[in-house]
Amino acid sequence: MLLDLRELFVSDGAVKDAAYPLSMADVDIGGEHPFTSPVDVKLHVENKAGIVTITLQAHFIYSTTCDRCMTPVEREFSYTFTHKLIESLEEEYNDDYIETPDFMLDPDELVMTDILLELPSKFLCRGDCQGLCQKCGHNLNLGDCDCDKAEIDPRLEKLKELLN
Repeated sequence: MLLDLRELFVSDGAVKDAAYPLSMADVDIGGEHPFTSPVDVKLHVENKAGIVTITLQAHFIYSTTCDRCMTPVEREFSYTFTHKLIESLEEEYNDDYIETPDFMLDPDELVMTDILLELPSKFLCRGDCQGLCQKCGHNLNLGDCDCDKAEIDPRLEKLKELLN
């Protein structure tokens, strides 16, 4: 989707709203495609006192596996992002503004970037996830395994001898 913002830059008080689904099914994160359904995007662009601002609302379901126990995890997210738009930057790079030199903006790219930057770096099935046993791979959230817990790291065996 490409937005023509020319009217908003020249008319104080001008407003533009849109809502649409955005497919992110082809986005690969860690070998997975976690966006199983389209992202619901609502955008609101407004010129208020000569400052053009875009507000993006994104609502989606994210499906992945727990980073500790590999159990499937599905989370619902809703984010709101706000950016100030300008025609051109005087400086070479500035994070505070989005440049729109020809008064055209692709909100899809903006929404995708914002979502990917906002997502948590780790996903857990629950806050107290125990993970998997390092020896047998048993999911410790389902109970203890039969592995010997008293085994000591061979690098630390000399310390144990000193303690005995």
